[in-house]
Amino acid sequence: MIGRLGEGGMGTVHAALAPDGLRVAVKVIHPARAEDPEFRARFRREVQLSARVTGPCLIPLLAAEPDAAAPWLATAYVPGLTLNQRLATHGPLTGGSLYAFATGTAQALATVHAAGVVHRDVKPQNVILSPAGPRVLDFGIAHAADGTSVTRTGAMTGTPGWISPEHYRTGKSGFEGDVFAWGALVAYAATGRLPFGTGAPDVVAFRVMSGEADLDGMPEGLRRIVEKALAKEADDRPTAAAVAKESSVLLAAETTQVVHSGLEPTRVGDLIAAQWHMPTLEDPNWHASPTRSRAHGLAVFLVTVALVGGLVSGAMALAGKDSDGDTTSQSASPKAGSSATPSPTTVGKSADKPKSGRSEGRASVDTWRQSRPAQGSGEHDVARSVLHDTSLIGGDGTEVAVGKVTFHQPRKEVYLAYTLSGDEAGRMYTETQLASAMCLALRDVVVRLHPDLPYRTYVMVDQTTTGTPHVTWVDDFITNTGCRTAADQGATPAADDGWTPDMSGYTEATRPSTDRSEIRFADTVMKDLVGATNASAAELGVAEIQDTDDIAIGFDKTSAMYVWNNHVEWSRDQIDEWSTMVAGRVCESLSDKRRADGSAWPYTRFAIAWSGASGAEFTRWGTVEECTG
Repeated sequence: MIGRLGEGGMGTVHAALAPDGLRVAVKVIHPARAEDPEFRARFRREVQLSARVTGPCLIPLLAAEPDAAAPWLATAYVPGLTLNQRLATHGPLTGGSLYAFATGTAQALATVHAAGVVHRDVKPQNVILSPAGPRVLDFGIAHAADGTSVTRTGAMTGTPGWISPEHYRTGKSGFEGDVFAWGALVAYAATGRLPFGTGAPDVVAFRVMSGEADLDGMPEGLRRIVEKALAKEADDRPTAAAVAKESSVLLAAETTQVVHSGLEPTRVGDLIAAQWHMPTLEDPNWHASPTRSRAHGLAVFLVTVALVGGLVSGAMALAGKDSDGDTTSQSASPKAGSSATPSPTTVGKSADKPKSGRSEGRASVDTWRQSRPAQGSGEHDVARSVLHDTSLIGGDGTEVAVGKVTFHQPRKEVYLAYTLSGDEAGRMYTETQLASAMCLALRDVVVRLHPDLPYRTYVMVDQTTTGTPHVTWVDDFITNTGCRTAADQGATPAADDGWTPDMSGYTEATRPSTDRSEIRFADTVMKDLVGATNASAAELGVAEIQDTDDIAIGFDKTSAMYVWNNHVEWSRDQIDEWSTMVAGRVCESLSDKRRADGSAWPYTRFAIAWSGASGAEFTRWGTVEECTG
């Protein structure tokens, strides 16, 4: 045993080395689960189905003892990000990698179906983008096509947004349902957007059954294949083997190879390898002793519910910076545990930059100059609404002249340029009113009318002094649901010591650790957060967390603990409420640990993040002083 990869409600996943040096992931079921005859039967069935299915783009089962006192199974260890994590940190797949993804995942499902097995849980969390190609995992709720299953009668299986129309209508799931989920998966990989949007499960279900998938921006040839896979009627969909073959033709064309109808699986594998461009990930923990000290460069610990929920739970999650090295958009943070909405931040005219939630790559005059005018009907609606609402601000000796509304799509920012006249006090008050009006306009148009738009941050630029424009306001209009200002709340936008999280720390936090103190503490906090989340599930309007990879905890190498939520189907409001609840509990846990261990425990900061459909976003952060002072 090398270390622990994850722990959740189902069991614990360990990283281990076989005597010959083979890296494996060993899933050991919790004793309480093992005592449940129904659960043990389901686990036994998972082992049987996993042993029955082998082939390209699948992860092999190596050994298992489902009838042991502590049931376990071992699979090959596969490094790589899940599709969710890859899209959150690097954006959609493109070019040959996209065609290789479509081909590989379809081929995996074709292999599964050829063995007479229905997967029933095809979703982004169950696909790992390994350096060698995509890998489909998790047969926890799969069943045989002959109907043999140990799932409770009448229970809905699967994840909202990845369930077929007929499954919603009748509760039945077959090969066609897997093909439907494959179509949604490929659309998500190509666009970075959930094809049926986000929201409450019943709202998503209605869109799946009655609405059209969002396929804008997909390559035309692949879009035609996906459209057929997403047909509302099961009988109208092609088989997994058929979509695998069609996708492989596109993949072959991408590599300018000669395409012929008799493309063999080994040939397809060569094409995937030729076009697949994912980094090789090396984790030094595999060569380390479990007792290695922090002074020798400990990596950090990853606790993720998904690692336990999936069959192949040894996927190493390594996030990274965007290609331009910039961070994703971040909101300002209230005091940990408070119910206040994150506040916008304003500075005086003499300030060089606003105190926004960014630690690097923050909004600036340079990024404003890089922004562009509105494009498309959605952005034009945004611009008209912002200009209309902000033009109504002014009076009492202060005049406002609003300029252009521009957009910086990669940064997910909307900019408003303006000029002011009047005394200093009146100008600051007017800027506050401008910020509130802009926030409300954006929430009306983006959140309610055009939720598909990627924007979440608004930035105000003062052009009053000719030749010296400066940024005066930055805020997240998604999480600031009431569009309240700093003056309204008296809140500060960042941690008391000025620290804010960044993607480099997040990247460190997603790597596994062998430090026993970190592991024990993260285990304790994880159980508390899962319990609190499930206790509040009804109030939040979300399903309880079971055996998925939707919450994780990790540590950077210096002073911060990161908690992130991978529920891409949750709405912004749900994430905001959850983040507020979690921030208080995390802060208190860290404070208690610090009091108990003193300076031997280095972690005094925390960050809460959402790896949503539009990217990784920090929603709350702070220091232990905020819940002890």
